[in-house]
Amino acid sequence: MRNILFALILLAFSFNFASAQNTKSKLPPNEASALSPFINQYQADETMLNRKYTLKRSEEYFERMQRFYSEWMAKLKALPFNKFNVNERVDYILLKRDINVDAKTLQDGYSEFKSNNFTLPFVKTILDFEKKRRVGTQQDGNVTNTAFEKLKDDIHSATKAIESKTLTINPLQANWAQQTVNQYITVFIEAYKFYEGYDPQFTKATKNSYPEVVNALKGYASELGKMAKLSIAKDDGSGILGNPIGKTAFISLLKDEMIAYTPAQIEAIAIREFAWCDAEMLKASTAMGFGSDWKKALEKVKTAYPELGKQPELVYELANEAINFVEQNKLIDVPEMAKEGWRMRMLSPQEQLFAPFFLGGESVLIAYPTQDMSDEAKMMTLKGNNRHFSRAVVHHELIPGHNLQYFMQSRYKPYRRGFGTPFWTEGWSLYWEMLLWDKNFAKMPEDKIGMLFWRMHRCARIIFSMNYHLNKWTPKQCIDFLVERVGFERANAEAEVRRSFTGGYGPLYQIGYMLGGLEFRALHKELVSSGKMSNIQFHDRILKENNMPVEMVRAILTNQLLPENFSTKWKFAGALK
Repeated sequence: MRNILFALILLAFSFNFASAQNTKSKLPPNEASALSPFINQYQADETMLNRKYTLKRSEEYFERMQRFYSEWMAKLKALPFNKFNVNERVDYILLKRDINVDAKTLQDGYSEFKSNNFTLPFVKTILDFEKKRRVGTQQDGNVTNTAFEKLKDDIHSATKAIESKTLTINPLQANWAQQTVNQYITVFIEAYKFYEGYDPQFTKATKNSYPEVVNALKGYASELGKMAKLSIAKDDGSGILGNPIGKTAFISLLKDEMIAYTPAQIEAIAIREFAWCDAEMLKASTAMGFGSDWKKALEKVKTAYPELGKQPELVYELANEAINFVEQNKLIDVPEMAKEGWRMRMLSPQEQLFAPFFLGGESVLIAYPTQDMSDEAKMMTLKGNNRHFSRAVVHHELIPGHNLQYFMQSRYKPYRRGFGTPFWTEGWSLYWEMLLWDKNFAKMPEDKIGMLFWRMHRCARIIFSMNYHLNKWTPKQCIDFLVERVGFERANAEAEVRRSFTGGYGPLYQIGYMLGGLEFRALHKELVSSGKMSNIQFHDRILKENNMPVEMVRAILTNQLLPENFSTKWKFAGALK
């Protein structure tokens, strides 16, 4: 079936792409490119294989996925790239990038597997058992019971080897092994349940040895957990232990995300943006009567929080204010269904340990005190979510920010969601903070300080997250930087740093806000300020092209016919040393 689909795609290319060689010829903005079924197939096939081969840390899995990526790269190279139009070339380049990145990630995982697999000397029995279960093979109960008894003994032997230090495992290897054993436990239980009760001879023979194997596996995982660490970094007193990736990996990720700046240049961009924020903050502070002491003005702004229980009403008010503003100023058309469809919920106290401010997307998630918090924690949350901070961030999370993004993503070219990047997702919302500032959304100095606080925050995110991943700063230094340079409440700074390094975000996620915003800002200057597009046309096209590196958005909107060997060169923030 896959070969038939591939042949049909090639046939479509040969008949329909002649006009694509004309750079003035392009698909209507809302029409998916002819590569969309190809991309959908790649994504669906990859998902299917990952669903089928549940033991991800096994020779079988790595070998199968290596073959998968090689086959897909061969298919991609067979396509008639020179006949593609602008949209199709973008899709081709992004799919090629994704296949290469996925293949490299797999190879890195395989290298890690080969280095650490000695920590699991007993897994062959589990692998054999699961492989037979996958194809429905009936398994002889007595034979399986004997295998389970030996498996149990082998696991106990490995546990004793760790306890006696006969088997030497360092903390990172122990962490890898514990994760892997837990994966094997899940798969082993699922495989056993496939037979239990359905095959009487199997169930009767193995009913005693099966739970003993599960307990032995859990005991081994527990023993590994006593020494496991995610990182070799020492706790600097913050209790935050992340995993800095280092300069080489950081630069490689920048290339994958199509960012044509070095880490040093990126920090220079952040410092430049910080200087602009500082100057504007002094103007607002002076207007409030605090002169050059902007931190006093900031503390005054923090006291303007609604009384307990009133924050959701404020969010609703601010959401509608932002929607009315962008429509009245003819910045973007907001679909009526999008206005109706957004929701809100409260963040739990546990969630607020990682997210002390708003989060958003399909719903806006509100950080606010709960009755079980200490008085100090309540006050920090109130101050960190005051009216002016909230006014500056509700539109980031809802409309025209993340909520509108997600609304449009599911309706226009959804196949491109697989190309997603924080430089588009977070960059879009940050760009709107910039544009609304330029359009005088801030009504008073307090509103300006609220907007500037978040803009400074995004400058700080670049500096602290990058220095952390380049092994220059510790988490505590990052926390201190947010408190001293931006004016964070300390508990909120701790939550921000904890979220950044242990919250499941990629190493480049936090720099994506400001850099992505600057990319969209540069593109706006190129196309809207120049008079080539209106604000409504510009913003509508971006959303309907869906999620991708902003340089690829630029290629589509400026009708660039990219070469097959494209590499990023766009200096959206200007030339830097």
